[in-house]
Amino acid sequence: MISGKILSTEKEVVDFATVYLKGTGYGGITNHEGIYHVSAPAGDYTLVVSAVGYKTVEKAVTLLRGQRVKQNITITPETQQLDEVTVVSTGVSRIKRSAFNAVAVDTKELQNTTKNLSDALTKAPGMKLRESGGVGSDMQLMLDGFSGKHVKVFIDGVPQEGVGSSFGLNNIPVNFADRIEVYKGVVPVGFGTDAIGGVINIVTNKKRRRWFLDASYSYGSFNTHKSNVNFGQTFKNGFTYEINAFQNYSDNDYHIDAPVEDFETGRIDRDKKVRVKRFNDTYHNEAIIGKVGVIDKKWADRLMFGFTYSNMYQDIQTGVRQDIVYGQKHRKGHSLMPSLEYNKRNLFAKGLDVVLTVNYNKNLTTNVDTASYKYNWYGDRKPLNSPGEQSYQRSRADNNNWNGTFTANYRLGKIHMLTFNHVLNAFSRSNTSLLAKEEQSDAIAKETRKNISGLSYRLMPSETWNLSVFGKYYNQFVAGPVATNTNQDDYVRTTRSVSSIGYGAAGTYFILPGLQAKLSYEKAYRLPTIEEMFGNEDLEMGDIGIRPENSDNINLNLSYNKTFGKHSVYVEGGLVYRNTKDYIQRNITDLSGGKSAATYINYGKVLTKGYNISARYGFGKWVSVGGNFTQMNVRDNMKTSISGSAENIAYKERMPNLPYIFADSDVTFYWRDLGKKGNALTVSYDNQYLHSFTYYSSKIGSNKGDYVVPNQFSHNLSLSYSLHGGRYNLSFECRNFTDEKLYDNFSLQKAGRAFYGKVRVYFGN
Repeated sequence: MISGKILSTEKEVVDFATVYLKGTGYGGITNHEGIYHVSAPAGDYTLVVSAVGYKTVEKAVTLLRGQRVKQNITITPETQQLDEVTVVSTGVSRIKRSAFNAVAVDTKELQNTTKNLSDALTKAPGMKLRESGGVGSDMQLMLDGFSGKHVKVFIDGVPQEGVGSSFGLNNIPVNFADRIEVYKGVVPVGFGTDAIGGVINIVTNKKRRRWFLDASYSYGSFNTHKSNVNFGQTFKNGFTYEINAFQNYSDNDYHIDAPVEDFETGRIDRDKKVRVKRFNDTYHNEAIIGKVGVIDKKWADRLMFGFTYSNMYQDIQTGVRQDIVYGQKHRKGHSLMPSLEYNKRNLFAKGLDVVLTVNYNKNLTTNVDTASYKYNWYGDRKPLNSPGEQSYQRSRADNNNWNGTFTANYRLGKIHMLTFNHVLNAFSRSNTSLLAKEEQSDAIAKETRKNISGLSYRLMPSETWNLSVFGKYYNQFVAGPVATNTNQDDYVRTTRSVSSIGYGAAGTYFILPGLQAKLSYEKAYRLPTIEEMFGNEDLEMGDIGIRPENSDNINLNLSYNKTFGKHSVYVEGGLVYRNTKDYIQRNITDLSGGKSAATYINYGKVLTKGYNISARYGFGKWVSVGGNFTQMNVRDNMKTSISGSAENIAYKERMPNLPYIFADSDVTFYWRDLGKKGNALTVSYDNQYLHSFTYYSSKIGSNKGDYVVPNQFSHNLSLSYSLHGGRYNLSFECRNFTDEKLYDNFSLQKAGRAFYGKVRVYFGN
């Protein structure tokens, strides 16, 4: 047995702290005196202590047969975005004390794989990753029936709007994060966001480490190279620095089945699919993040200055439909982002914690479409009457994005907490044509300013239940050019401003130890994004007049988490209800010459009802198995057409281009001390199932193959071997090893069978 007392650095008793032996089912919580007791077989372990508002502590311990080991531990306060504690399970956990429907994905076991952050997120219940192609392609996360811009992304509580494609979750390596928090539906005010679908919060490792180095390189199919290096150091006086750099490169030259245009007749036979190879789809990006500052000072727990540089290049192989093909069209860009982060616990008064972040992003993106040839999928080409495969351009978009967040938590005793949050986001874009000898900039810039304020009160009288109530204020100012005639050759500057007030409540109750119920409601608003109002100056067309979405969101969730000796069980189920008005829908519009682009409209009313089920089982340190199943009914709730002049024939039909049934499962086996003490072999298998869905309204052609994304069931296998306690790591992966044909947005085809290898080294103290 091991026992002891948990105290804070302020010499206060820490009750209800979670204490457990890492990688096992042995653990417990401290009592009102801060005392814990844990019984386990004799052996060497890592003791982990975590508590609300404190940094997690890990300490190596040895348990001796028939003896009681005493180990007192002091833990350090930590200013966090949200005052929660994560319950450790096998990869996916509930965020225990939160009244909000939230889970945490632990990335540590994935850090020897070639997965990125979006791949890791697919382990979360209700989560579906949607990609239009290979490495660097357009990506959307679907969460409980909502996708894309309905789901907001944060890194350490800082919103990631306007940061550029290099920092899309499908381009950031999984090693970047310590864990990923997923808040589904109703969102706490601490994030200060206008998300309707939910929030993804990437949490990086901020533990105090004297020094560390984490470096990896992987190579795989389609000439794919990925590398990452992260190193830093903290000195005794609190001075700290960290450098994180990563890159991705791929030719993305995988095979697909596509109709091929006959240049002699000009006809595309969509019923005849030919196996062809992608040839204009190279992607690469590079990013480096540097941070320097001080920690653990009387006037600042953490003060960090950061600077980020990123660069990207992307060939554009297809339009929004796969029968369109480009041979020279491409996009390139880079961004610079200075940042400031400050947080302090007990500022001016005990119980008052503040967090302040500020960043500025200068992003330049250039779209190039100047080829004088038309291509087909064979790579053949013929001269065009005028240059431009899609629309003749060589234009640069100068994007300026300012962002500031302020959060204050004030704890009154042990059971009351007030939280105030304010987010300011300002964006401007100017467009410049580079076709002429002299650059020609548009006379009217595109601008937005967004302010969101939130105030919440939290009551936590016991470990059994807690309740939060909150209100949010939304304001957005928009200015930009609007055409004065149908020829769109004359524009005037137009401005508008919208304001809304949202509110909600969330509560949780432990029916039994380990059996937890959660219920939350929010009247939520989502303000239109930059792309929805202004497009991307290429294949996305915006609408400056688009209105905010508003939705009544209800989440009900029941979860059970229990350990029985070496066995751990985790089961949860959730019900989802969303009644959305002024729903912003992404559609496809036909342009002249048989070309297509994406547009955004306020569709009207959409009703979402659904559920998801998740289960996970672990046996000691040897095996982990689990899975998720999600069914979401996202239905058209408009009785009349948008114009109101006729009956809506799609009333009560499923909304198009949205998966509504999907599932995944995985199993992982561990062989500890294989070959030598400290070495470990890990073998994992996982799969993803997607039920067929139509990408136009089912009333138009639910039985036509051209309008249906088929059933898909893909399988992945990975093997990794760690030496010297994880210092050296080798891994091998086979993705989609049955070579299934995988499709997503508007039936864009993704890669087939692929192989990857990775080497990783980690040194730290």
